[in-house]
Amino acid sequence: MTSVPVTKLTTERAAELDEESLLCAARAQDEAAIRELIRRFNPRLFRIARGIVQSDADAEDVVQETYVSAFRRLSDFRGEARFATWLSRIAVNTALMRQRSRWRDHVPLDTVEEKSVNERVVTFPSAAVDDPYQQAGRQQIRQILEAAVAELPAPLRVVFLMRETEGMSILAISRDLNINPVTVKTRLFRARRSLRKQLEVRIRGGFDVIFPFAGARCAGMAERVVRSLTTC
Repeated sequence: MTSVPVTKLTTERAAELDEESLLCAARAQDEAAIRELIRRFNPRLFRIARGIVQSDADAEDVVQETYVSAFRRLSDFRGEARFATWLSRIAVNTALMRQRSRWRDHVPLDTVEEKSVNERVVTFPSAAVDDPYQQAGRQQIRQILEAAVAELPAPLRVVFLMRETEGMSILAISRDLNINPVTVKTRLFRARRSLRKQLEVRIRGGFDVIFPFAGARCAGMAERVVRSLTTC
């Protein structure tokens, strides 16, 4: 892809299209389709990247590189896997390139004897709150959760975020990270166990609130990606 022409689709029309139609338009370099695909996949890709790298800024760089790489070679996507999986694998590989040296010093994370792999870290009440005090409390909880999750070793953190924030299945995580499902379960167990003690008595929110990527940040990502594609 060498340039992005004047938008053919309107933003409103792009939002109504299914993924296949958006991909078809994106292959024709339609800017609105590209922006809509970015909007739909930003949360997942950001959380995957943030699960591997050590900061929000690095994660944003990884996501931007992922999109630019993906849209430049969109013709290579043949549909053998889901588009989300294809993007996720690009994001994982891009993030790993940044973190490879740090991972060498990690202790083994893939053996566990416990059977309670599927137990939760804590049981959360509903995320739907209307009271402003509860909303303020939820914001504080998000900050506590993000700080705790950020301290997890990267191999545990990425699995935890994909499962708890994106709601992905064990098999889907295994497929996207190209690791054994047993390894996914083991890392998920270790991540939950590591978090439980420090969070259990303090949290009244949910993991779906952490590392959000929407609003102005989402729009900014789309703008940077389109600008990168335009200047190729």
